Amino acid sequence: MFSKIKARYRGLGPFFVLWSTQSLSALGSAMTSFALVVWSYQQWGSALSTGLLSVCSYAPYVALSIFSGALSDRWDKRKTMLLCDSAAAFCTLCALALLSTGRLAMGHLYLLNAVSGLMNTFQQPASDVAVSLLVPREQYHQVSGLRALSNSLVTVLAPILASAVFAFGGLGAVIAVDLSTFAVAAAALCLAVRLPHTAAETGPREPTWQVAKAGLVFLAQNRGVLHLILFLAAINLTASMYNAALPALLLSRAGGGEVALGLVNTCAGLANLVGSAAVSLAPAPKSRVRVIMGALLFSMSTENLLLSLGRGLPVWCLGSVLGWLCIPAMNANLDVLLRLHIPVEMQGRVYSVRNALQFFTIPLGYLAGGALVDGVCEPLMAAQPACSPLHLLFGEGKGAGAALLFFFLAALGVGTCLLFRRSRAIWALEERPPRR
Repeated sequence: MFSKIKARYRGLGPFFVLWSTQSLSALGSAMTSFALVVWSYQQWGSALSTGLLSVCSYAPYVALSIFSGALSDRWDKRKTMLLCDSAAAFCTLCALALLSTGRLAMGHLYLLNAVSGLMNTFQQPASDVAVSLLVPREQYHQVSGLRALSNSLVTVLAPILASAVFAFGGLGAVIAVDLSTFAVAAAALCLAVRLPHTAAETGPREPTWQVAKAGLVFLAQNRGVLHLILFLAAINLTASMYNAALPALLLSRAGGGEVALGLVNTCAGLANLVGSAAVSLAPAPKSRVRVIMGALLFSMSTENLLLSLGRGLPVWCLGSVLGWLCIPAMNANLDVLLRLHIPVEMQGRVYSVRNALQFFTIPLGYLAGGALVDGVCEPLMAAQPACSPLHLLFGEGKGAGAALLFFFLAALGVGTCLLFRRSRAIWALEERPPRR
């Protein structure tokens, strides 16, 4: 058995170096993000304030993604990743300096998150293309499973480690760990990873607007890929509203708190881990589209509903497990479909257009989720008379409004899945041969 597994991953040494060190750096960044959510909610107690942290990260990412892909295709991928990661680490270092002098405020974090998001605009397409350059086509499925596995480990470990380090040394200690993991990833990228150059890097330089236009034209001519991206954009709207409302729910309700938030996130990561291990070892499915659709429908119809109606940690954790168990299979099969249908020399610019379309709903979702919790749902629940039907369903006191929002998100997510399940263009992706 082990010989078969070894054979499936033979020849992927450079990929493993890049994957493992970048995953370690992602763990450090996720720890900082978790600690900042807890810190900011402790300071202001507002779902909108914490949600704005993510809005500032995603806004430049969405606004400039189309052009960043055009530039990323031209630039050396390794140098691009190193420069962008270094700039993001500098922002984290600035946050540590401000914290050490007692001057760190939410305004600083908004600005630093915006700069980090800008760097991620260029780093992400370079990283995606780097994987395609290091991995043969026949090993895409295994590699996608490994990437899902590392994401799951980050989700599992980040809240546990962040909570422990935060309790022991505060926000400054968490940021210091983040900077240490960056140093390891940067050293590996400088010394142990070499990427072949693409035709876009060595060939004639086209105008940036023309290269960006090529990504848009590709999607217009490949409607299955376009519809799949729009489907994920709609799902991201629901998911980002979920992320904005989750701290307000778990940090406010009886039986909640920082430990509860960490445990729910840990359960999500454990479910991700199990699902990722299964994807890494399982053969390719007969229908990738069916896996994507089924996984998201199951996730949306379970987690949000249990978070909405649950009254304690066991139910919240169960919802988290059910909601995230199938997500690695969705991500892996989505990744394979895109890599098979987008030529490698086009991936940087097409992925950047994808990022703009697929992720523009995330800042909108964070804004909407925070605003709905603070300005609509919580006041609505507070105005209800005792023993009203809404109180019987969602409870009383602070956090009941967030529970009401989760009930709405369950319906929104299921409706989105059923709507896009009818798209013939998406299903046609399985009927066309992969691009060579």
